[in-house]
Amino acid sequence: MNPANAARIDALLPQTQCTRCGYRDCRAYAEAIANDGAPIDRCPPGGDATIAALARLTGHPVVPLDPAFGAHAGLVVARIDEAACIGCTLCIAACPVDAILGAPKRMHDVAPSLCSGCELCVPACPVDCIALVPAGRGWITEDAAAARIRHEARRARLARSERVARRPAAATDAGRAQREASVAAALARARARRGGRA
Repeated sequence: MNPANAARIDALLPQTQCTRCGYRDCRAYAEAIANDGAPIDRCPPGGDATIAALARLTGHPVVPLDPAFGAHAGLVVARIDEAACIGCTLCIAACPVDAILGAPKRMHDVAPSLCSGCELCVPACPVDCIALVPAGRGWITEDAAAARIRHEARRARLARSERVARRPAAATDAGRAQREASVAAALARARARRGGRA
């Protein structure tokens, strides 16, 4: 494994984190190119410019974008229909760059300047309230750098949550039993107060 080469390849990718290349994110695709000889023609958001840059770096020949992975197109951003949004948070969980804001049972919104156009939120939405609209701008190097930082921060946050979720079962059960006992005691006190007033 050559982390230096993977990092240099990753720096050339657009960091939309769309997974269209078949890998979990841009970094995983970069590692596959560096270590496993994965083809350099699988990045629709990057298109021909990214393929040419990858060819210069890796020594691979310049080839056309593989249409099996999608077509290169202009940047789109997600837009949520406020009236249809049910606040399920599934789009927030799907967004790889933390561009969607919201809370459970509250309408969500997309920050257009942060949206990478990855399209992963669209199939996640159970009420089809997300549309993709032209961004009216290009995806530039600064966008890619910022998206990489947000994606890495999100992955670190999710990793911390997974560690919390993997507590020993006994500790989880003990906590649940304690909460249930507290709720039962509060209900008993409330019933006793109502009985006293009667």
